[in-house]
Amino acid sequence: MNQFYSRMAGGLLLLAALTTTAQERIDLNSSQQVQWRLTPQDEIGRDSVAMYKEGYDSKRWVTAVVPGCVFTSYVQAGLEKDPNFGDNIYQVDQQKYNRNFWYRTEFATPRLGTGKTCRLHFKGINRKGEVFLNGIRIGMLDGFMERGDFEVTKLLSKSGKNVLAVLVHWPGKPIANHASPTYIASDGWDWMPSVPGLLQGIVSGVYLSVTGGVVIADPWVRTELPAKTNAEISLSLGLNNVSAKEEKGELSAVIQPGNIVLTQPVHLRAGEHTEIQFTTNKFAQLKIQNPLLWWPNGYGDPNLYTCTIKYTAGGQVSDSTRLQFGIRKYSYDTTGGVLHLSINGEKIFVRGGNWGMSEYLLRCRGSEYDVKVKLHREMNLNMIRNWIGSVTDEELYDACDKYGIMIWDDFWLNSHPNLPDDVYAFNKNAVEKIKRLRNHASIAVWCGDNEGYPLPPLNGWLREDVKTFDGGDRWYQPNSHSDALTGSGPWTNFHPNWYFTKYPGGFGGNAGWGFRTEIGTAVFTTYESFKKFMPDSAAWPRSGMWDKHFFGKSAANAGPDNYDAAVKSYGAPTGIEDYCRKAQLVNIETNKALYEGWQHHMWNDASGVMTWMSQSAYPSFVWQTYDYYYDLTGAYWGVKKACEPLHVQWSYADNSVKVVNTTLENQSGLKAEAIIYDLNGRVQTKYSKTATINALPDTTTSCFDLTFSTENRAYKKTAVASSGAVEAPDAAAITDGNSGSRWSSNYSDNEWVYVDLGEEQIVKTVILNWEAAYASAYKIQVSADAQHWTDVYSTSEGRGVVEKISLTPVKARYVKMQGIKRATSFGYSMYDLEVYSNNQPALTEVQFIKLLLTDAQGKLVSDNFYWRSNKLADYTALGKLPKAKLKFESKLVNKEGKAVIDVIVSNPSAPVAFAIRVQAIRTSDGERLLPAIMNDNYFTLFKGEHKKIEIEFDASLLQGGGYKLIVEPYNK
Repeated sequence: MNQFYSRMAGGLLLLAALTTTAQERIDLNSSQQVQWRLTPQDEIGRDSVAMYKEGYDSKRWVTAVVPGCVFTSYVQAGLEKDPNFGDNIYQVDQQKYNRNFWYRTEFATPRLGTGKTCRLHFKGINRKGEVFLNGIRIGMLDGFMERGDFEVTKLLSKSGKNVLAVLVHWPGKPIANHASPTYIASDGWDWMPSVPGLLQGIVSGVYLSVTGGVVIADPWVRTELPAKTNAEISLSLGLNNVSAKEEKGELSAVIQPGNIVLTQPVHLRAGEHTEIQFTTNKFAQLKIQNPLLWWPNGYGDPNLYTCTIKYTAGGQVSDSTRLQFGIRKYSYDTTGGVLHLSINGEKIFVRGGNWGMSEYLLRCRGSEYDVKVKLHREMNLNMIRNWIGSVTDEELYDACDKYGIMIWDDFWLNSHPNLPDDVYAFNKNAVEKIKRLRNHASIAVWCGDNEGYPLPPLNGWLREDVKTFDGGDRWYQPNSHSDALTGSGPWTNFHPNWYFTKYPGGFGGNAGWGFRTEIGTAVFTTYESFKKFMPDSAAWPRSGMWDKHFFGKSAANAGPDNYDAAVKSYGAPTGIEDYCRKAQLVNIETNKALYEGWQHHMWNDASGVMTWMSQSAYPSFVWQTYDYYYDLTGAYWGVKKACEPLHVQWSYADNSVKVVNTTLENQSGLKAEAIIYDLNGRVQTKYSKTATINALPDTTTSCFDLTFSTENRAYKKTAVASSGAVEAPDAAAITDGNSGSRWSSNYSDNEWVYVDLGEEQIVKTVILNWEAAYASAYKIQVSADAQHWTDVYSTSEGRGVVEKISLTPVKARYVKMQGIKRATSFGYSMYDLEVYSNNQPALTEVQFIKLLLTDAQGKLVSDNFYWRSNKLADYTALGKLPKAKLKFESKLVNKEGKAVIDVIVSNPSAPVAFAIRVQAIRTSDGERLLPAIMNDNYFTLFKGEHKKIEIEFDASLLQGGGYKLIVEPYNK
């Protein structure tokens, strides 16, 4: 269990939900005052009646964590080894937990005044729960979203102590989709292990409420936006008279800011339920001029309003509730077969991340959601996908409202060809979910099924549920990767140019960039995190234990071998620490390219992309940005940089530089500058470029193209081929300067391609950049007329990848690759054919690209940094960088209640200090100060440069002690 969870387990009460109800609320979650215990049902024996009685000795039972799952309680009690470490969770006896369990607690009878009632509330039990109070069965909850609301006034013990017992039913196997609604990933996925007990338990909060005879039910605020300067609000709710007498009173609501006051007299018969509506037809004050709108992150502030509702009778408040909402209007279209999402009339380019779970053992609680979602805001993301509805805690929605993060919210279906065993329970839970969450401004899409369509009758039911209980205010998407979407996946890393080049294909859906709900890559942890969950004996070399944390066959979709090859493109790792260090560079460039590739094609046809995944539920090596321990991996920094609202970027594929403006502000007089450095830190002036541009709102603006092969005589020249395969028929791809585009021939040996240099020139060097399908035997031929050819080179030992061919200088206008024998069963496939009059390109093997974007006043508004290789995916030259010695100074300050370490890092003498990583460590025990918010990391400084780094964290992490910094460049 990591530090954050250790602090929270056991004693932390669930934070108040977005909607708080009742005059008095008494939490019954685990605390010093409330002790829950649990035991298997089949071990109760003769105690089955005695346990309902006050004072029953339950010391033999296990101390339970509520809310939480059964298995977590055993872990917390020290009865199971740390399930995060090594393969411990795989060694657990599943049968010990795959059965029903009893939960039991005792609580004091609350004081009830005249006319007061007491209700017992459950917010979620997985998978079913039978509830007993003082030996009386008061109800069954069926499904983890079903709310329990039991009037228990007459059942409370007059002696002052009450026994609450809950029989929690094991979900049973198979899980998907049979046991839905439940946590479908609980029996294991390719990113988390199977959890003993399948996350059964009292998984959400338990509390008592004390009210008068009339209670408020399901308040619902809806907002309309005829124009950005005019909003209309409506409020509807239910009132239940749970008393045995007639009630006459007043219902009031106050909306802030604006002090909008609404009142209405209400007359209720005994036991009567009524629906109340406040609309603009009767209440003109619900028409708001110049409203404070809720905007997604990067497009404006996520402004929120509060609505406080009270029912008062006889001068006494019977019940009250307070909720938050945002004034916003979602709209959608599928123009061109691509889903587009708009808010408040403005089209939003979606950049998001999938959440598989908040934590695989349901140990994420309360304020931890604020931390996780804040990290998404800091990454400049604007959407979180609640994959298969795996997060049921309202704190996620609260935090997304607060930070402007939209939610793509799934129901509990996963493309399996079977219905839930109880479709009626499923649908009831779907309705409950919508009614519980619909006030949240952050919900943007309701989705029926992950990578499939809900089987009849559920698709129709879910569509009608959304229409009826959410008023059709949000889009219903039946299938997460089809219907105006471009599929899902792939989930493995590629070279950066792949994300820019037509097309980064997914599975299912339409071709193109479009709107992609899942695409990702393996993401290896830092070495410091690696040590926390991996035994030393299995640390190096790669072992089967790595696969227990999903780097192997168990996560084949992540392409671990592909990722491993990418790490080794920086040179063969000398050990696990070196492997983790190099992996962060892979994480940066791949994850940055993923988002930048979509932005490169923004609105043509790209409209949004969500990484798989943005958050870590289990200590693993795949699909995360920050890791399980909140260390911000290279992936975090790649995403954060790529998704800046105003951003300058370079395409590895075609060398274009663009400015991406996803704000709603016109940015005029911007200066874009590209500075090219060689491996020795020297500026290569002839390759550098500048441009002054205007960046219109929500657009991508071209600045210039970088040309790294200024001596390449074939650049942008005409190319002709003997044939073109369907997948890549255009010969022009080999001269377009785009290392992501390619030409491929028909599947036969005697195929060729040539370049017309336009006029006769000296030809001394030819470079062939092959795709995987290369020539094992071929010739280089030259000609003056494209009719008569002369052989100037031949080989029967072609090796593919990048082949540099030095020739005796010859004068020619046409240069041809004449294939003789294929190395594969495919044709010949080539990214580039380059021709030089000298021996080689002037640049070193690897170059650095620094991009700067300044406003009209010269203020820096965006910067970016890349490393580029002359040979595709060969960064071994970075290992030749001379060691850099850095200087840094720091101080600890308090900023708005947070501890902040201000650091200035400088490079006084080294030509290049590459990929500098800064870590803050607690001096008392050497632990990292995490979670923390940082402004930058893995940054590069050239000679004489310095950078200010800010590290913000909760001061309690220092535990009254001090800190130290570790500041290391890649070339340390």
